[in-house]
Parts: sequence; structure tokens; C-alpha cells
Amino acid sequence: MSIQKSDYEEILAKYSQCNEAIELLKQHRPYLEMIPSIRRSDESLITMPLPVIKLRKILLSQTDNFSPINATAKTILLPCDLAYLMCDPEWKIKMGGEILIFIHRPEEDLSDLLSRWRQTQVLLDNNYEWIMPQYYRHILSEAAENSYPLFVLFQQTNERIKQGLRGAHLPFAIADIQQTHLAELTVSDSQ
Repeated sequence: MSIQKSDYEEILAKYSQCNEAIELLKQHRPYLEMIPSIRRSDESLITMPLPVIKLRKILLSQTDNFSPINATAKTILLPCDLAYLMCDPEWKIKMGGEILIFIHRPEEDLSDLLSRWRQTQVLLDNNYEWIMPQYYRHILSEAAENSYPLFVLFQQTNERIKQGLRGAHLPFAIADIQQTHLAELTVSDSQ
């Protein structure tokens, strides 16, 4: 059975919630340990579905000892599905690494999935800042030193994708979904 768009949408919605994000990160303990406070997870973990960043480009003056003379910015949608940013619950500042979630999309093969991670790496290698959701606008959103990927696969994900991620030493988790569309099909078939 193949992955349906509704499966993807369900996982995107589910792991956009802080408590579900923690459940996901429990499948990869090093990432779970990055959260500053599990007890105060709503204040320690910012989840951003379909994240957007602002790339800043600084032009340097050759006549003035390479000092910045002009800065331009470009806002772009990252090719990942979710970004998890760590936040100090006391100081309300972004801290630590950034976890980028790549959900296996319908009709996506290994090369497509890996290409999204590689494109994200290239984009985040620039000077950037996060465009924060309205609720978190007060938090400084500068780039982190490290970004970490986590791939979310389904039970029905092709084995070669799992094998390829293992071979590339990239962590993945298996999504826990309610097969709602299967239940709907069963009900409609019986009528």
C-alpha cells in the first residue's frame, strides 16, 4: 500500500504540536536530550510547520578594509516540513541546535528525500534568520551553529529508503498514524 496525501497531512499536523513532537523525538534520544526542559516543553520547544527563513546577503567594500556596505535579504520557504527550535524557558531566547523534520511525501523516492535535506543544508550555510510564527515573534531568531535532520517514514515506506538513510547515517523515525482513510474506505465499501 502506498503513502497517501492524507497520511502526509496527518503527520504534518500531528508533529506540529509540541507534545507530539516530543513523542517523535523519543525515537531518537540524542535529539530529545537537546530540549532544554521537558517539564516546560511548551516554552522550550518551538515547532514551525513549513518553515521560512530570511537569507541575508552582505556585500563587502574593498576600499574600506572589507567592511559591510550593503545588505540584502531574501525570504524563502525551506524544503523541510517542520523545524524544531530550542528555547530557554527562563530567558525566552533561542538556543542550541535546530532539528529539521523531513516527512516522506507521497511518490517521493530516496533521491528526492535526500535532495530536500541537501538543499536545506545549502540554504542554511548562509547567514539567515528564522521568520518566527506570530506567537514567538518576541524570541531572537538568529541561525544556530548546527542543524540536525530527522526523517519521518511510514510503515509502508519502501525498504530501500530506510536502507539508504541507514547507509547515509541519517536518523529516521517511523510515524504512528491512525489509518483514518482506511476506516473511511471500509465504511464506504460496506454501504
